[in-house]
Amino acid sequence: MNHRQLFLQHVAQTSEAPLGLHIVRAQGVYQYSAEGKKYIDLISGFSVANIGHSHPKVVAAVQQQAAAFMHVIVYGEFIQTPQVAYAHLLAKHLPESLNCVYFTNSGTEATEGAMKLAKRVTGKTKILCANNSYHGSTQGALSLMGSEYWRNAFRPLLPQVYHFNYDSDELVDAIDTDTACVILEPIQAESGSTKPRKEWLQAIRKKCNDTCTLLIFDEIQVGFGKTGTLWAFEQFGVVPDVLLLGKALGGGMPLGAFVAHQSLMSTLTKNPVLGHISTFGGHPVSCAAGMAAMEVLLETGWVQQVNEKAAWFMQELAGYDVRMNGLLGSVHTGSFERTKAVVHHCLENGLITDWFLFEQERIRISAPLCITKEEVVEACSILKQALQACT
Repeated sequence: MNHRQLFLQHVAQTSEAPLGLHIVRAQGVYQYSAEGKKYIDLISGFSVANIGHSHPKVVAAVQQQAAAFMHVIVYGEFIQTPQVAYAHLLAKHLPESLNCVYFTNSGTEATEGAMKLAKRVTGKTKILCANNSYHGSTQGALSLMGSEYWRNAFRPLLPQVYHFNYDSDELVDAIDTDTACVILEPIQAESGSTKPRKEWLQAIRKKCNDTCTLLIFDEIQVGFGKTGTLWAFEQFGVVPDVLLLGKALGGGMPLGAFVAHQSLMSTLTKNPVLGHISTFGGHPVSCAAGMAAMEVLLETGWVQQVNEKAAWFMQELAGYDVRMNGLLGSVHTGSFERTKAVVHHCLENGLITDWFLFEQERIRISAPLCITKEEVVEACSILKQALQACT
């Protein structure tokens, strides 16, 4: 059986040139191909494999829950232990104002739910967001997408959505009493890992308070310790009204969530009843996997080691234009053509990396938090060889 041919023939494609690796096993920071080749996963499956691939505790949790039960009823009707336990664990490690979790199937669905929540709570419909932002690809989330290149082919999209430059005073000034919510990444991922001024996020928080506007932080890619604290917003002294989670949330299984105070979330239960509903949201196997992964993260102390490991990358890549916010970072190449060449050179030599949606002149670094010094040195050696070869 020619799996590549079948892949191209029967699996809907997202681009004209998929990487096309045939992976049959993954463990720790490594993925293994059908041909037996080993690859360092420098992007954690796009920030999903936050604690590495196939952690024994996560695998055991999946097996145990699958043997007990999988789907039993539409989300929100029965008490399902994995959902309850994971929601409780998340709430224990979040501010009191973020004490109620609505589990979804993905990060983009979390975005959709949060937009509905903001409209329901405030009675307003105007939404502000940032250029070079990514919050998902469904039509509501796509309306927030921070580039007309990605939006244009699918118009008309949601009305009353306004885009401003990230870290700009114009965005702060645009928040008014007609604004339902502001949706931002506290550290912007797809622009190559961009950290805003602390004062900017604080000014947005104050303006939202003054205008009865909900502040929504998207930590789908930057949460769970990736940028050096368990939640990226902790670095700014700003707490959002709604938090979006995904990617690492499921420990490798599909899972998303939007989190708010119970008083806000309760508005989705009436007028109309079932104001937000999902058949598979918070799937018990996904919740069991995600909780196990979070417990590993908390038990190992890997979050406290993130900045030290980021410094290893900076040291190994000295002399290059490197940007690191914890273990979410990037290396400048100078052109998209060189970026593509570097990515393919890395693949040929056993390193998985990629570029960014809104910054194609930078190579992505989003290493698993379990990565060791030896693995950082190995990954950077391959990356430097590629950068030197692809001039």
